[in-house]
Amino acid sequence: MISRMAGFVFSLTLFAMVVPGKLVAMELVMYEQEYCEWCEKWDEEVGVVYPKTKEGKMAPLRKVDIFEAIPTDLKKIRTPRFTPTFVLLDDGKEVGRIRGYPGESFFWGMLGELIKRGQKKAADKAALPSAS
Repeated sequence: MISRMAGFVFSLTLFAMVVPGKLVAMELVMYEQEYCEWCEKWDEEVGVVYPKTKEGKMAPLRKVDIFEAIPTDLKKIRTPRFTPTFVLLDDGKEVGRIRGYPGESFFWGMLGELIKRGQKKAADKAALPSAS
């Protein structure tokens, strides 16, 4: 039990060193709707593996139906009219979006670019001198 706890504490410490001050830096919001063919295709091709990928660990997935009440923390994000639309958030702010789903390779490539952009913004922000 103690060794498990020590391992858990070590993992949390390591994670905090990599992402200072944040437990989850990024989040991928998938805007969808019922009977959306391309949403279903994404679920079949990508959705089943997404949580297991490095991208899925860096930016956990959250699904939002565009015809249901939008969660309070997403009210400042422009809700898309078409689905699927994927919005990458960093600390609640939009980094970028992917409109539509024309296939796996397109999705992974675009998501990779968005994540790089989010990491660059975070690194630039961390490099700024603090106002203390």
